[in-house]
Amino acid sequence: MKRKILINLRRAILFTGSSLRPAVAKMLLITLLPLSAAGQSGEPVPHDSEISNAAGAESLDFITVRNIYIAGNKRTKNDIILRELDFAEGDTIALSTLTDRLLKNELNVMNTGLFTSARINFKEWKGETNEVGLLIEVMEGWYVFPFPIVELADRNFNVWWETYNRSLRRLNLGIRFYHTNFTGRRDQLKTVIQFGFTKKYELIYTLPYFNRNKTLGLNFNFLHTREKEIGFNTVNNELLFHRNNERPLLQRFRLGGGLLYRRRLNVFHKWNLSLHNYKIDETVRQELNPDFFLNGLKQQYLAFNYNFTIDKRDIRPYPMHGFYFETNLQYLGLGLSDDINALNVSAQFQKYFTFSDRWSLGLMVKGKTGLIREKQPYYNSAALGYFDDFIRGYELYVIDGLDYAYHKGNLRFKLLDKELNWGKYMKLESFKKMPVKVFLSLRNELGYVNNPFYKTGNPLSNELLWGAGVGVDLVLYYDKVFNFEFSRNHLNEYGFFLHWTFSF
Repeated sequence: MKRKILINLRRAILFTGSSLRPAVAKMLLITLLPLSAAGQSGEPVPHDSEISNAAGAESLDFITVRNIYIAGNKRTKNDIILRELDFAEGDTIALSTLTDRLLKNELNVMNTGLFTSARINFKEWKGETNEVGLLIEVMEGWYVFPFPIVELADRNFNVWWETYNRSLRRLNLGIRFYHTNFTGRRDQLKTVIQFGFTKKYELIYTLPYFNRNKTLGLNFNFLHTREKEIGFNTVNNELLFHRNNERPLLQRFRLGGGLLYRRRLNVFHKWNLSLHNYKIDETVRQELNPDFFLNGLKQQYLAFNYNFTIDKRDIRPYPMHGFYFETNLQYLGLGLSDDINALNVSAQFQKYFTFSDRWSLGLMVKGKTGLIREKQPYYNSAALGYFDDFIRGYELYVIDGLDYAYHKGNLRFKLLDKELNWGKYMKLESFKKMPVKVFLSLRNELGYVNNPFYKTGNPLSNELLWGAGVGVDLVLYYDKVFNFEFSRNHLNEYGFFLHWTFSF
């Protein structure tokens, strides 16, 4: 009975207009909370005079969080969940902001990527002092992802489908192991053992916190590859590939480590220092592209990277409101290497607006510039068309350069928002209930790449790029997003494209 009263109290405040919430909260506190306190502790319900005095007391404008309880976490340490809250035991919360604060902190817990659900409810409330106990109930997700590698050797699905006619020979085979909560401290372990077009051995470990205040973390990364096929040049804004079945054309070795700092909830600093040792076969320099490394057959250098992030998005995998800011400083060579000397700065800003329950808008701008204006190796001149930096409608192209900037706009209409229950057909408890959201999206994007050194034969460089499209966005389990899009670019080319992102 007590639990139902407290949950219903929270829901009553939630569904009240924001201007009326403080008054409604006071009324519900006066009428309901003494009953819950009596049910919880066995104390008698206060007399009417005591309730009247409490109603007039200024303390009813606030609650004090006396205790925080956590349930449902089997592997995750309590401290990892408490670190995501913007309040702690002993803090006071204004009744006028109580509901919004609880909902916001539920999203903070979900944004860890560790849980499939998170709810914050009242467990206890002492009416005479306005002291409450909050219960955080979570359901842990599946943290271990060992699966075989059967993936494309190409930049994206669309290139494999269109350019290489869906050839099954262009596959990488191996095994990838992800653990997103290795010791219960939200530490991520990623290992890759891969054969096929690219032999690849990779290890990445990230520990978010190791000090008592949970502000400092560590990162370690290792990579070694032997690639018998190499993208050696760009012509007509398409990557040209060459394959040698006898020996690798490109070998890469990287070893690095770094420090993470998170003093405030939504502010992150990352420093990383890494050693790089890359080698190419003589064939690449003599016959394919003499500018691949510029100065010979190798690149050996130290690299420093600093990243600063402010992340105030509500739902990070598919935000509906809030903003995101990131800036990055990358120094390759540190002025100590003859193989490369590059200093790059990039920044991006995302802003999200919700107009109603169905309509929302996402805006993004991002840019990068090279502060050292000398010619860089072809291998280090990637701009748009690689990884997440692309313009809709240009998925089949790459645009290399020293500097770039682009803008993305995405107007979204929610078509579906429901939860599917797989019941007995799903043996894993974490995945039995599958939230499903479907959005109709209308996108408009602009971009520009400055390519002072490798523009010849690449008409999309130093040109305004425009792409637009309409599509369907499918969001499953909160953090798995699929985009199905029909797009057009400024060359009047049309195409259907598929993109997806997973949180791990």
